[in-house]
Amino acid sequence: MVCYKCGCRLSEHDFCTGCGADVSLYKKIMFMSNRFYNDGLEKATVRDLSGAIISLRQSLKFNKNNIDARNLLGLVYFEMGEVVSALGEWVISKNLRPKKNIADDYIDMIQTNQARLDTINQTIKKYNQALLYCYQNSQDLAVIQLKKVLSYNPKYVRAHQLLALLYIVADEWEKAHRELEKCCQIDMNNTTTLRYMKEVEHMLMPEEAVKSASKRKAVRENVVRYQSGNETIIQPVNMKESKGVSTLLNLGLGVVIGVAIACFLILPGQIQNAKADINSELRAVSEQSDAKTATIDELEQKIQKLTDENAAFTVELASYQGTDGTLKATDGLMMAVDAYLRNPDDIEAIATYLEALDEEEETDKTEGSQEKTESFIALYDDFLGLVGERLVDYYYNAGYAAYRADDYETAIPNLTRAYQYDSANGDALYHLANSYRRNGDEDKAKELYAEVIDNFPDTEIANRSETYLAEINNAD
Repeated sequence: MVCYKCGCRLSEHDFCTGCGADVSLYKKIMFMSNRFYNDGLEKATVRDLSGAIISLRQSLKFNKNNIDARNLLGLVYFEMGEVVSALGEWVISKNLRPKKNIADDYIDMIQTNQARLDTINQTIKKYNQALLYCYQNSQDLAVIQLKKVLSYNPKYVRAHQLLALLYIVADEWEKAHRELEKCCQIDMNNTTTLRYMKEVEHMLMPEEAVKSASKRKAVRENVVRYQSGNETIIQPVNMKESKGVSTLLNLGLGVVIGVAIACFLILPGQIQNAKADINSELRAVSEQSDAKTATIDELEQKIQKLTDENAAFTVELASYQGTDGTLKATDGLMMAVDAYLRNPDDIEAIATYLEALDEEEETDKTEGSQEKTESFIALYDDFLGLVGERLVDYYYNAGYAAYRADDYETAIPNLTRAYQYDSANGDALYHLANSYRRNGDEDKAKELYAEVIDNFPDTEIANRSETYLAEINNAD
């Protein structure tokens, strides 16, 4: 612990030996902050996440610069599915301590994964849409949205609780109980979860509720109690049931009233809801069908165009074929196009042929071979227009996986091709620079970091590139 005035390390005395400031109250505040942090850590280890949040917030009230407490609070939020709150705590932590802070790794883990960011955005949008459906009294649509939210983020406690509440409203007690059990597995001491669980267990086990009530109040001797479904019937002992014609009349009257209520009150609403659901599903199916039809037509046109160009290029290839009977670069492109026509989803085979094509072009440049024809270039550009985006994803995913596994010899060529096919992919260029740096090629890393700074200014990767570039220059 250091003095808040001069930064001198404090001793056991109640004053600073460096500047003489009174630090007795300051020490108490720091001790209280650390005590609440330790309490929050203990609760988090036994999955009392709600209690951990309360303790960690109290710790930060005493000392907002308690980096360990703030980082742990972010982890607790992240475990409960509150990704935005977790990022907020980690960003504050990083601003308070820019260097040697594990929060930087947490932020990088989320922000460098575009798929995870998209999932987080979809989770927030669908949860808000579910809340809107609840306000509009459209519980069925809200349930559908919440199920999608939980498919994206299974640990989102608030989504589990809201879904359980909707099941409770719909008297689906078993489903509500399952959702609340999932909440307890994530956060075992959440007050809202426990309150819902108490109500659900009361409805699932009514006999237990009757037993507990009988312990608080003696059963009167002049009544008879018995259970009918989810209801407890109380009947006086001396009551005489009506018999004969009056009983039949009452029974018939009850049936007529029940049928009338069903016809005039319940049935129209159910019919209207069913019609609305059917119309909504029909619109969705129609939109999907139109989109798929348009996509199929577009792909068929592109395939026909490629087929025609392939045939024309085959004729031209025959006219330009040399004495050895081969044109390696053209063959590579033709094999890539053929692989696409056979199976457009086999991107690995397409990438393999294009890699061979790139290697042959490098060889041609070295040997001074003839430049490619206009037909070759046109076919190559059209083909890249079809598969370029998927090639970028294929090489970037492979390169990033190798980079994360410290396999930089594999990461460098894959990330290079990802950036070659998409010069707007800043993440590929940034991770390529990191791969060269970690592989020991600092000159190439400096060149690529400078390119990141020039091409992607005012971005997170540019700021990090400046930091790494400065570290390399200082080391030199």
